Amino acid sequence: MKIDDIARLAGVSKAAVSLAMNNKAGVSEKTRRHILEISRANGYTPRTGKTNKIPLKNSTILRFIVCKNVDIITEHYDSSPFFNELIHHLTAYTSEQGHTLIISSIPIQNIKDEILALEDEQPSAGIFMLGTNLSAQNIETILSVHQNIVFLDTFFEHIDASFVAINNYLGGYQAGEYLLSLGYKSIGYVESNVRILNFNKRKEGFLAALIKKNIDIEPENIFMMSPMSVVSQERFRNAIQETKQLPSVIFCENDYMAISAIKTFQEFDIKVPDQIAVMGFDNILEAKVISPELTTIHVKKDLMARTALDMLLNKISTQENQYVQLLVNTEVVERKSCRTLEE
Repeated sequence: MKIDDIARLAGVSKAAVSLAMNNKAGVSEKTRRHILEISRANGYTPRTGKTNKIPLKNSTILRFIVCKNVDIITEHYDSSPFFNELIHHLTAYTSEQGHTLIISSIPIQNIKDEILALEDEQPSAGIFMLGTNLSAQNIETILSVHQNIVFLDTFFEHIDASFVAINNYLGGYQAGEYLLSLGYKSIGYVESNVRILNFNKRKEGFLAALIKKNIDIEPENIFMMSPMSVVSQERFRNAIQETKQLPSVIFCENDYMAISAIKTFQEFDIKVPDQIAVMGFDNILEAKVISPELTTIHVKKDLMARTALDMLLNKISTQENQYVQLLVNTEVVERKSCRTLEE
């Protein structure tokens, strides 16, 4: 985590953060306390000269690293319900075990140098690496930086490293099976315009469930959206206007797109689920706030966090070069955006 991140979380300028960190005049005492509390909560250590480094026991310091880009993990990743919940669980479980979690965000470019700089400033015993938007090449580069790393929210079968990820294929398959069980045959698909491994696996699983029942998705019923927006999107609105016959249901690759779709249908006075049903993936908090409440695939963020922590602590304590790839299974959450079709 850098001074820019503290400034954004505190809702102040970088200059105000600098003044507060250095105990200088120019900010109120209330603001100073606010900035320092956020800094401590996120494990931020001010960059100072090497002679002024605060000595900490490496064995108690763990680091969670987020690589930011413009498509999936943006500057405001911490306000994303999925990542916020995952980080919350990881922080809580780390604290329960008597360790400290430092949350750091870096640009996706020059990953190796950025991580080395973080470790030089404050060494850690192990690293949790959010892998959602990382390529196989990124991961192979990162592996040379630290001996104790667990990657979260992605996996690559051909890389000998430790991963804790969602069983996205299973989740997609469960979604397909569930919609078929409700009697849907005219099925639409909303896919992300940014392709990552998670979305590809969800699509593979969903289509496999449909193929098993000899159900195809018509090309005109495949739509595209930005994956991280919960507002009505122009591209999808235009596609809906041009569609002669809507499918009976659409499955969306994540809840953001599903919520965006519901808002679009509301703009056109298309009733969900009476005229078209909607299903998402992730089970973020907003899934229970949107009306109608969203039927979705539940991702067990708490289990992912606890499993990743156990894996990393075991690796630190044993110092064995043994790696595990673990997929956390998913389940259907039934709410009101889907209904059983009458025979």
